[in-house]
Amino acid sequence: MPETVVVFAGGDPPPASVLDGLPDAAYVIAADSGFDHAHRLGVKVDLLVGDLDSISPAGLGIAGEIEQHPTDKNATDLAIALDAASRRNPKAVIVVGGSGGRIDHFLANAALLTSPDYASLDLTWLPGDAVIHVVRNRIELSGSPGDVVSLLPYGGPARGVTTDGLRWPLTNAELAPGTSLGVSNQLIAARATVELIEGVLLTIQPGTVP
Repeated sequence: MPETVVVFAGGDPPPASVLDGLPDAAYVIAADSGFDHAHRLGVKVDLLVGDLDSISPAGLGIAGEIEQHPTDKNATDLAIALDAASRRNPKAVIVVGGSGGRIDHFLANAALLTSPDYASLDLTWLPGDAVIHVVRNRIELSGSPGDVVSLLPYGGPARGVTTDGLRWPLTNAELAPGTSLGVSNQLIAARATVELIEGVLLTIQPGTVP
């Protein structure tokens, strides 16, 4: 059972700086063209999944273990990769990439990561120029004073939201879908915490890379 699974998604190539946020001993899954992104960064992929319609011929030629799915399927390649990650019962999953290209894919990826199907996973998303955490109970954030942090409820209201280390603190607050209350807060120290009692939050640190 790997402690951390790293999933490379498709979309725009992630910057090399994402490597700083990845553990050395992680099991790596690539979702289709995510294999090319991982290979470009020198990351060895343990498993390639998807319908393989966007990976380069060169990438496909050097891939090791492959779990191929039909093109006519009811799940995205990233969903297939997350299912493969979940089966390995990791403590944490880090998704790299998945931004750029079609806006519907980006929004679908955000919704996918907050799905109840992955509620048992500690999920972090590194889409390129941001660090995004899926929070169901508590998270400790790191950065520099002045860094922007937005808190967005997903799939319903987030209740009992309490923060420490942010410029505009929240105490047992409720963030309803569509609210802008949690947008553009700021770190006042190198560390901050966000807790909630019920629901799901995305903590988004834009302009941040690991």
